[in-house]
Order: sequence, then C-alpha cells, then structure tokens
Amino acid sequence: MLFQELNHLKCKAYLGVSESTGKAVLIDPLREKIERYLGVLAYRGWKLDLIIDTHTHVDHRSGAFELSELTGAPVAMHRLAPAPHVKIHVEDGQVLRAGDLELRVLFTPGHSPDSISLLANDRVFTGDTLMIHGTGRTDIVGGDPGQSFDSITRKLFALPDATLVFPAHDYRGHTSSTIGEEKRSNPRVTNKSRDQYVELMNNLGLPLPDGIQEALQPNESDVDSSLLAFPKLAQLNQVRQMDARELNDRLTATEPLLLIDVRQVDEYRGELGHIAGSRLVPLGEFSERAGELGGLKDRQIVTVCRVGVRSATAAAILTGLGCEHVSNLKGGMIAWNDARLPVER
Repeated sequence: MLFQELNHLKCKAYLGVSESTGKAVLIDPLREKIERYLGVLAYRGWKLDLIIDTHTHVDHRSGAFELSELTGAPVAMHRLAPAPHVKIHVEDGQVLRAGDLELRVLFTPGHSPDSISLLANDRVFTGDTLMIHGTGRTDIVGGDPGQSFDSITRKLFALPDATLVFPAHDYRGHTSSTIGEEKRSNPRVTNKSRDQYVELMNNLGLPLPDGIQEALQPNESDVDSSLLAFPKLAQLNQVRQMDARELNDRLTATEPLLLIDVRQVDEYRGELGHIAGSRLVPLGEFSERAGELGGLKDRQIVTVCRVGVRSATAAAILTGLGCEHVSNLKGGMIAWNDARLPVER
C-alpha cells in the first residue's frame, strides 16, 4: 500500500495505491491539477478505481466529476453531499476498497454537513475537519462548531495516538501530524470545553474564502459558472425554508403548490424517487428556460433537490426572476424519504 500527496500546495490531494493490483484511489482532487493526476497514473501504470471528495469544497473547484468522466472511476461522497453524479453515497463505518487498499469512512460533520474522514491502517485523512494545529472553519456551508468539536474529540481523538493525520489543507508548510500531537497541542481544541470551542469558532472573524463564489455552488451542482449566473451567498441566506412535514400538509391544501425538482433526470427517477406532481427542471437548464420560469411569478413554488442545497440556489434564482412566493424544501428528498413520505419513481 502506497500513499502520496500530489499537489504540493495549500490544498492537498492524496493518491493511494494497492501495489499488488495497481488500483488507485484519489482523495480530494483539484480541477486545475487533473492533467498532473492523469500523468502520474499513466507513467506508473496505475488504474484509477475510485475518487473521493471528503466534503463539498468552498475555495476551489473539485476535480472529482471531470476525472470520473475521463476515467470511468466512480465518485464517492457522504449521503448528505449535494452534488449530482456521486455514484457511491457513504455513511459512517462503511469501508471503501481499491484492490487490497481499504478506507473506513468516519462521518465527521462540523466544517460542513457532508464532511467525512478516511481511516487507512496507520493514517487518517481528515479533510477540513481536523488540520495540523488547527481545525476547519464552521461558519459557512451549513457548518456547526458543536458538531465539529464532537467529530474531533469523539471520533478522531478516539483513534490511537500514533495515527498519522493528513488534512485537506495546510497553510504553514506542514505535511502530517499525529492524533497524539493534535490532542496535546492543537490550540483550538486542547484543554477546551465544547462551549469554549463553540465560542471560539463563532468569533474567528475570518473573511470569506477567496473564490467561494466561483467554487461553492458549481461544486454543489456540477454546473459550471459559465452556464449559470449563480446567486450571491447573501441571496441564498434569504431563501425561505419549508420542512418535509409542512410541505406534505400543504400538498393537500386548496391553494395548489408548484413543485420544481432541480435534480438530474437519473436522480429524479432514482432511488430517492420524486414527489408526485413535481415538475423536473434541472438546475443546469435554468438559464435557457428563464422565460418559462419567469412566467411563474404568481405561483406558490417549492424547489426540491437531493439535500436542499441545489434547490436553494434555484429558489434564489427564481426570486431574482420576480417570483415572490418561493420556498425551498429543507433537507430535500433525503429529508422527505427519512420522514417516510410517499414518492414516485
């Protein structure tokens, strides 16, 4: 088993290889480095068997989906990841394999709702949950400082002290640490209570990451920003939310709701199904169908997607087109299914 960091930048991407089979897994690839990854694989004669994003990235475009198109390797992310084209949705404790290389999924939310870490024998790839002498920020993309503290102290710090730590970012020139070292000397966590950590993370006062407008929503939707004018984050924060039970009750009311499902066709007909009567308008088609959508200004609209993220983008766009009565299904079809409400396939 061999592991190598390929970017040599602040953003890290890790290649793992089963040397007995030549099958490889790539963790957190950058879109701008795709040619480099393909070159390394071709030079070494390795076959990319699996691509994993540890979370939805906010500061750079993910290379996962384009690499999947080029190589045929499936993309794996947590079941709460918003993006389409994820072929393997994972949960806590699940094991991913490439040849004889095994990666055990640890669900470590906090930086984002879909954050995972990956345990491989003597090392753990912590994404943006735990960094070297730091932790991932929790003030954007549905972050939660309490969840972050729990993920670090209950999941990651439960690993043996000798476990090597490899994060998705490093800004100080570090390459790795250990769980024991982070327990002893991580200034954000060491000797702090949960309440103290939450207070600290809520008051960091950090500026938004560079490139968040260009990276976050395209990564969430797998729609390029050249094809769709994405709303600003402030507009997303103003979107009205409706939970699954409320929506179900409203469907039987006298005033009809128009449900607009913004997923891809295969998702609409896939395992999560769709709500009866919903209209399929994939998010990537919003620009070309702006005239049609703008004609819905007087309708009561609820937008729907997998986890309520792409549909929030859609709701903000519809509001910008003059639709005044738009809500978003909070938690999307995941929440609808978890509430055991009826679906069609």
